[in-house]
Amino acid sequence: MSLLLSTSSSISRKKYDVFLSFRGEDTRKSFTDHLYHALNRSGIVTFRDDPKLEAGEEIAPELFKAIQQSWCSVIIFPRPMPFLVGAWRSLRRLLNKKNDKAHKVFPIFYHVDPSDLRKQKGKVEEAFAKQEERYKEDKDKIQKWRNALTEVANISGWHLNNRHESEFIKDIVKKISAKLCQTYPVVHDELVGISLPLEELYSKINIGEDDVRIIGIYGMGGIGKTTLAKVAYAEMLPHFEGKCFLADIREVSNKHGLVYLQKQLLSQIFPDECFNFFNVHKGNDIISHRLSSKKVLVVLDYVDNIQHLKCLVGRHDWFNLGSRIIVTTRDEHLLRSYRIDDVYKPTTLNLNDALRLFNLKAFDGDTMPKYDFIELSEHVVRYANGLPLALEVLGSFLCNRDIVQWRSTIERLKEDPNKEILNTLRISFDGLEEKEKNIFLDIACFFNGEKKDLVMKVLDGCKFFLDIGIDVLIKKSLIKVSDDNQYLRMHALLQEIGRKIVEKKCVDEPGKRCRLWKERDVHHVLTKKHGYRSD
Repeated sequence: MSLLLSTSSSISRKKYDVFLSFRGEDTRKSFTDHLYHALNRSGIVTFRDDPKLEAGEEIAPELFKAIQQSWCSVIIFPRPMPFLVGAWRSLRRLLNKKNDKAHKVFPIFYHVDPSDLRKQKGKVEEAFAKQEERYKEDKDKIQKWRNALTEVANISGWHLNNRHESEFIKDIVKKISAKLCQTYPVVHDELVGISLPLEELYSKINIGEDDVRIIGIYGMGGIGKTTLAKVAYAEMLPHFEGKCFLADIREVSNKHGLVYLQKQLLSQIFPDECFNFFNVHKGNDIISHRLSSKKVLVVLDYVDNIQHLKCLVGRHDWFNLGSRIIVTTRDEHLLRSYRIDDVYKPTTLNLNDALRLFNLKAFDGDTMPKYDFIELSEHVVRYANGLPLALEVLGSFLCNRDIVQWRSTIERLKEDPNKEILNTLRISFDGLEEKEKNIFLDIACFFNGEKKDLVMKVLDGCKFFLDIGIDVLIKKSLIKVSDDNQYLRMHALLQEIGRKIVEKKCVDEPGKRCRLWKERDVHHVLTKKHGYRSD
């Protein structure tokens, strides 16, 4: 369900996020080890330097390659300072990378004052005095070491300064995570038409407020709800102590049940813990107790049952202040009935954005189609009617196909909609009660774009209970009412799917279908006298 991410990115991601460099046995199994695991738990891919890989005064190829493949280096300066030749050569190499501006360097001053390193006094000066005695024939080397130490001491980093180590590590991880988010932006040219929706969503989330807020995103299938939630989730991560993204809850719940989802929620926020419980009531107790003291960001993707909300987010007081919960669904009524704080409804793409999105997929990342394909591209975009899913699926299908195949595909779409698009959109229809299904099919076959009063008048004798039935269709994003509240409208692809549902009841004999809207089918039935009998 996507506002498209293109197959190529303008940002080339490194193999590692962090190259963790340290010297001295004092921190290897304590601070350094704790920091390394904290980084990895937060999803920050980290390479840990190993002094054993150094051969004499040269940097081992494995280390050099790891530095090259890392976005940044974190250098731990312990006390006492270990004056190993290889360590200083590693430091020089890291500083050279920093000067290339392709690599960030962040020092950690662990039980050592950065001013002592900068001024090279106290224990640092004593250590240098020993090295000068050892290398008295090579004073230039000592001076290079001094210069390197001064340079790194002037870099903005993190100083323990008598803090609790656990809080210190937590702060480091949070700040590195924030910097990484800035380095790998999720909103750029490959995401078409998302900037304004994201801005509008953020105004409702209002991350600066110190409260608990549950925000719903609703709309028809394929409109881009999940993509919007993913982008917001990725951008907001650094502001929270815990995070959880539960994808496709409808499908997972049907396969594995609510207890499984509750365990997934807890396991993502507390990755080092194992949760063993076997009923939703116990799950509710654990979630409300554990999350009440933690500022978390939670996304519940594709919720279609009120029980999903009751068992996963419960009440506002389950969460600590500052927490944010985002819920995506096709059912507006589900959100309103649960008293969500605010809702956001994405719209279909405008013509320019739709063309750009389609061209990105159809022409392998190029936003401008070849001349011969311009008219055909516009035809497909009009067919998709601004729906991101349809634009993405059709663009991918047509990519690298010749103009004859394009024309054939367009002709086929007039008879049969794409199966992937149909299956996604039909889910909402299949979840309706029988009376709402009939109202949907009547609008799809006869009344799309007609006045609401006319539809109510014509269908009044069918005992469909239209007031509630039409409201259900609106809340499930299957139809909408015009701004002046006079006309009923249905997306063209939903209309086509509704009509295909009717046609498939009897493909070869129109007279056996429950609804006829095509002139040739009506003519066939009247002349052949083959009519549909409801009994």
